[in-house]
Amino acid sequence: MLLLRLIFESFSFAFGSLRANKLRTLLSLLGITIGIFAIISVFTVIDSLERFIKESLNSLGSDMVYVQKWPWTPPEGETEYPWWRYLNRPSPTPEETEELVRRGNTIDNASFFFGFSRTVQSGSDKLENATILATSYPLYDVWNLELNQGRYFTEAEMNSGAPVTVIGAEIANKLFSGTNPVGTTIKIQGYKFRIIGVYEKMGQDMFGTSMDNYIQISATKSFYMVDVRNRDRGQTICVKAKQNVDQDEFIAELEGIMRNIHRLKPMEENDFALNEVNLISNQFDQLFGVINLAGAIIGGFSILVGGFGIANIMFVSVKERTRIIGIQKSLGAKRYFILLQFIFEAIVLSLIGGVVGLVLIFIGTQIVTYVSEFTIVLTVGNIVRGLLISSVIGFIAGLMPARSAAKLDPVEAINSV
Repeated sequence: MLLLRLIFESFSFAFGSLRANKLRTLLSLLGITIGIFAIISVFTVIDSLERFIKESLNSLGSDMVYVQKWPWTPPEGETEYPWWRYLNRPSPTPEETEELVRRGNTIDNASFFFGFSRTVQSGSDKLENATILATSYPLYDVWNLELNQGRYFTEAEMNSGAPVTVIGAEIANKLFSGTNPVGTTIKIQGYKFRIIGVYEKMGQDMFGTSMDNYIQISATKSFYMVDVRNRDRGQTICVKAKQNVDQDEFIAELEGIMRNIHRLKPMEENDFALNEVNLISNQFDQLFGVINLAGAIIGGFSILVGGFGIANIMFVSVKERTRIIGIQKSLGAKRYFILLQFIFEAIVLSLIGGVVGLVLIFIGTQIVTYVSEFTIVLTVGNIVRGLLISSVIGFIAGLMPARSAAKLDPVEAINSV
């Protein structure tokens, strides 16, 4: 009870002092508000960016491997990307996709795909540089896609190259303005395609795996439209592992089958890349670790400036209230009471500044989220972090002034001018 009363009285003195010196309080608040705004803004933006990237990585699938000509990252232990070593590699083919599924014991399914750009026409409406995604039949299963309208290709339609297509939600909106496009016809490179389905809106990610802006056609049909046998168009085999299969075993089997298909000798280097989502995820973790550290250092200097401002104000406050401190001591106030009184005042001042900074950050996140497609969220973790930083800075900034106040001689304090 004594401790609670001491805390209550200390807070009462602190709030009374803050109310009595509104201008000084406001100036002190500005420093810590700017500091908290700077450091928590950095953490909030970095956390939101990290979440966006991880969601994009998850959309690629942690249980999938992308067999491609080009690796996503430099070789292990190297910092430079040796593109010249990969230039003459062969591109993956639909036949290799079928071989992987036929031979693989750990492989659940695999799909071949690549993309190219063409002008798409629907009646008098045209869409320039639309992305055409040419795929094999299993893509729907491998990417866990969902349809909003219509149906997916039949296997016979895919294999025969039937002139049908499934389009993304954004394509449907741009060409058909919200009306149902299923059953209508679009023209690509002089070829007519009947729309049989529209994908559920997914939202765009950084890797372009969203189907929103894609027009999917059969890879068999696309061979009449573009040259993929002699030209690199980003041909990819997306291989999905069976459930509960060890990732290392999956990769080892996949590598072995690909080497056998390409007839590589035991000592020959792979002429294909097995791109795993985990490889990128690990590199991003390291990158964000560095960015977080840099953000903490930059924001720390801002907080430090705010802390100096509070310490300066608290020294002034001690000077102004020297006689009051003397009277309190003469009436029996203990040194720890005087000490806590000024420490609590500094903490309260710092917390108010921190709360104002957090409110400004929240308003900023709402504005950015509203005007752009990038969502920024002020998380509970960052709110707690901001309040803890404010409290610690307030404690440190108020400790020295509070100790000087607690050490004052009551007689000299009362007689001070």
